[in-house]
Amino acid sequence: MKPIVLYCFDLGDTLMIEETEMKDAEHTTLRADLFPGMKDALIYLKQAGYKLALVADTRPGTYVNVLKQHGLFELFDSFAVSEELGTMKPDPVMFLHVLEELDVSAEQAVMCGNNLHRDILGANALGMTTIWFRWNDRYPTVPTQELARPDYIVRSAEAFLALERQMRLARGKEVVS
Repeated sequence: MKPIVLYCFDLGDTLMIEETEMKDAEHTTLRADLFPGMKDALIYLKQAGYKLALVADTRPGTYVNVLKQHGLFELFDSFAVSEELGTMKPDPVMFLHVLEELDVSAEQAVMCGNNLHRDILGANALGMTTIWFRWNDRYPTVPTQELARPDYIVRSAEAFLALERQMRLARGKEVVS
């Protein structure tokens, strides 16, 4: 089993709290709060030597505004944004964009998202490890098919970081810092 080298994240209700979004007239998010602990989790992952990617069905300005607001934009190595790529998850194009750009195999990548159909099914179909961030019950909470079943479920940044450590030890990755 190869070590994980890439963590991919959805944006809405995975990193940012959708209920806190402040939008302009064109529905681009100007600012939003992050879930508690997620900024520190992203910084930890980057300092540990992982590549980071955003794989999100969102407007181009939204992810730039929110990530820059929290000083996180520069942490990301790749972006697959639906309106920029002309498709939406679970289309494999969304995931393959970052895998190919960063020269990472699906086996070495983890997709973290809040939507079983879009995030989990799409990544599972390619053989990525999947982590369902279940912060709320806004979207269906029962997989409608086997490919939509996540490998792991977390409900907090602390649980996510504990899982990362467990997965790292199981796969033999050394942390840089």
